[in-house]
Amino acid sequence: MSGTSPQGDAANAAALRESIVRGTETAVHAVNASLHRADEVRAGADGLNIVLSRDDADARRQANAADARRADAPTEALLGIPVLLKDNIATVTMSTSCGSRILEGYVSPFEATATRRLRDAGAIVVGKTNMDEFAMGSSTEHSAFGPTKNPIDPRLVPGGSSGGSAAGVAAGITRIALGSETGGSVRQPAAFCGVVGVKPTYGRVSRYGLVAFASSLDQIGVFGADVDDAALGLRVIAGRDALDSTSADVPVPDYRQASGESMRGMVIGRPTEYFPATLDPQMLERCERALDALRALGAEVRDVSLPHTELAIPVYYIIAPAEASSNLARFDGVRYGLRLTGDGLRGMYEATRSRGFGPEVTRRIMLGTYVLSAGYYDAYYRKAMQVRSLLAEDFRKVFESGVHLMFTPTTPSTAFAFGAKSDPYDMYLSDIFTVTANLVGTPAMSLPIGRIQGLPVGGQIIASHFDEYRMFAAAYALERALGEEAHR
Repeated sequence: MSGTSPQGDAANAAALRESIVRGTETAVHAVNASLHRADEVRAGADGLNIVLSRDDADARRQANAADARRADAPTEALLGIPVLLKDNIATVTMSTSCGSRILEGYVSPFEATATRRLRDAGAIVVGKTNMDEFAMGSSTEHSAFGPTKNPIDPRLVPGGSSGGSAAGVAAGITRIALGSETGGSVRQPAAFCGVVGVKPTYGRVSRYGLVAFASSLDQIGVFGADVDDAALGLRVIAGRDALDSTSADVPVPDYRQASGESMRGMVIGRPTEYFPATLDPQMLERCERALDALRALGAEVRDVSLPHTELAIPVYYIIAPAEASSNLARFDGVRYGLRLTGDGLRGMYEATRSRGFGPEVTRRIMLGTYVLSAGYYDAYYRKAMQVRSLLAEDFRKVFESGVHLMFTPTTPSTAFAFGAKSDPYDMYLSDIFTVTANLVGTPAMSLPIGRIQGLPVGGQIIASHFDEYRMFAAAYALERALGEEAHR
């Protein structure tokens, strides 16, 4: 799509921030450019349907405040940088609807830790983005407010459930956006939209203020127009949070420093299960080209095996719905959100939840309730948790064998057309290469590695727990090595 992007002439978010600090650029101009770009690409419901809510006046007020601080030699890493947030990340300035009628118009009384850290770093939230309802979906077709369209080709889905954030970065509205991951919901849309998407280690980023889907899998992730944008965004939001007992007290390195690391001596695993005979030959060729580029930089590529990979999808679709059925019980019309009248208390519950939840959310709540019910808990949920341990053991063995990183396709295909995957299981298979990292808690990221018939292809880099620095080192190196080939 044509038009100016919010970064102006700056190469990336870090360069824009430096221009604002030096006074050659202003936060006001950056924010106005972002809002103008949103209007230009028709980011609202009458166009691409990327942005569900905006507060232009507040964004401009924040921009003026950022410019006023410039004279005091500010240290904020994102001073004046416009960002987008997925609509399940709490803010006090705009609604947090989770793409659902049951929370339509709901404004949180508190902000997510990730939101607060962005603001503390000087970032300016310019909008909340569309998503599959309660993050349940792989295409952003399951939003109660209509689907988001892929900026590269509006006839295609942008992926999901963080499709709005991915599309916002791809459309040039902002260079950084936050999404959430439960089974690939940052990496898969990043691949479909041709941007960078990062899922950190479970516990690296606080989940406080992220509306829960499946608590043992959920994470906040980062989209960037390039690797450096994603590295900057993650550095700002990562770290221990007293408000989230699952956040880890582990030092957070400056991921941008990884840009200078050498690939010599790096051992990269190529999991055979992620390169099946059924993989699209063109997808395979793009992945092999990326691996060849890493070899040329001095890395060793080694075939490895993750033998329980085929069980990841069924395990995920037992554990995630089970946790969702528990987490979504709070949306009952009593505390907040939609409330409809019915025959007594139970009638009110039924009316509110039947009208408030869409079909995909209803399907997963029913599935989760079933697998947790008496007589089925041991056969399904307990067994799934046991297999989850086997998946984690597969990863542990590979990384302990001397492999530093693994490289795979991010998705089995490029972006597909709206309505192309009407069978729920067929849709679930869109996440076949991404769900495992969520189940075992390892960091993983997707970055562009080429195109097939004009549509982006994502390559996935997976690291061991809390080794995001090495993951970024390989991503920087691969991005430089591929250059423009990554986008054609």
